[in-house]
Amino acid sequence: MKKMTLVSAAALACIATTAMAQESTPTSVTLYGIADAGINHVTGLKQGSVTHLASGIMEGSRWGLKGNEELGGGYKAIFVLESRVELDTGASYNTTASGTQLPDRVSFANQMGLTSANPQIQALYQGLVAGAGAAIGSTLGVNVVDKNLFDRQLYVGLVTPVGAITAGRQYTPGYLAVGAFDSMHTESSLAVGQLVAVPVSFNIRTSNSVQYAIKTGGLTATAMYALGEVAGNNSAGRLLGAMAMYKGDGYGFGAGYNTQKNELGQKSLTNAILGASVDIGPGVLSAVAANIKDDNPAGLSGIAARLTPGAIQNAGPVLGPVLALQVQNAFITNFKQNSNVFHIGYRMTMGPNTVTVAYNTMNDKTAANADRASYGVAYTYALSKRTDLNAVLTHFNNKNTSQLAPGGNGFLGGVTRAAGVDSNNVAFGIRHRF
Repeated sequence: MKKMTLVSAAALACIATTAMAQESTPTSVTLYGIADAGINHVTGLKQGSVTHLASGIMEGSRWGLKGNEELGGGYKAIFVLESRVELDTGASYNTTASGTQLPDRVSFANQMGLTSANPQIQALYQGLVAGAGAAIGSTLGVNVVDKNLFDRQLYVGLVTPVGAITAGRQYTPGYLAVGAFDSMHTESSLAVGQLVAVPVSFNIRTSNSVQYAIKTGGLTATAMYALGEVAGNNSAGRLLGAMAMYKGDGYGFGAGYNTQKNELGQKSLTNAILGASVDIGPGVLSAVAANIKDDNPAGLSGIAARLTPGAIQNAGPVLGPVLALQVQNAFITNFKQNSNVFHIGYRMTMGPNTVTVAYNTMNDKTAANADRASYGVAYTYALSKRTDLNAVLTHFNNKNTSQLAPGGNGFLGGVTRAAGVDSNNVAFGIRHRF
């Protein structure tokens, strides 16, 4: 393999649109997509081992439209509309095999520090935590809240002689940097992103974004500004990001950065990524190092308000809201993130055969100390340029309070039955690109 492979043609469409200029007609619209499905087997869940038909073993199944219009003088108008589709159900969303279950460290009142000598108060704590946890757990999965039709990508833009400007729902610069140097190219349960899926540790896509992208020689770079569009608070929900990568002859390196504010305008999930790759022998050795920090997790500031009516009913108009606020603060504390993530992998293609081995590790520096690692092998046999067969074997080593289960590119794995319980994934699938 003699070049650094980026996330995918779709993921960097805003950059790679210069390739559209090669179309023979001045205006074109293309229907494209990926159909990916197979048998997925996961161990370590509460219900034991689970075997099911899954969509998105290697890549999330999708269909989309992309087009461009030549405007002359090196200018082109472009657009992308890309929708998720679950091949097993026909839906545009999916949930985890473990359902609404959250990690024990954020779902058990005593482990959250919510204890009381008063049995009535302790029982109330447990009830409030269970109610809040179920509400949060119901959001686990992909596109389960809004169920938007075009939840993957949706943008329009202009390619100019000095770069491309696009606006809409797009991949974030930080995620593009991760995917560029992940030896799995974000595919399957062996991808580094699967190790940090719960809670969400990377902003993959963001809505309401404006992005500038440039590709010149071996340099590719993007800068993004995403508006939060929260009424009365211009900074709430806002995301800023940038990335730059350079591809040389047999090597590549790059960096990316995302920082987001939560619904209150406080600094929230922030990623800093470094990556590199080098051709060694018949394959490519790749590495990624990332820092994940989130002192003010998004989406949790409304827990107390939702719990207060029930809290008042059980504990009275004075004590109830106080307990609800304590529960909210406990969830916020336990969803904070501070970790370092590292990936190393080797990908080798020989004829129709592609083999990738990878090792991922996360060092959790919060009080939860939920350290974890994953490692395994993925094999792809190309039947043609568009169709391939895939096999994946991944082991998740959960340490201390960690209990993450492996998923696939198109779905989250969920949570194992208890803290420290390991999980394995065996998957076989077929993928067709059109």
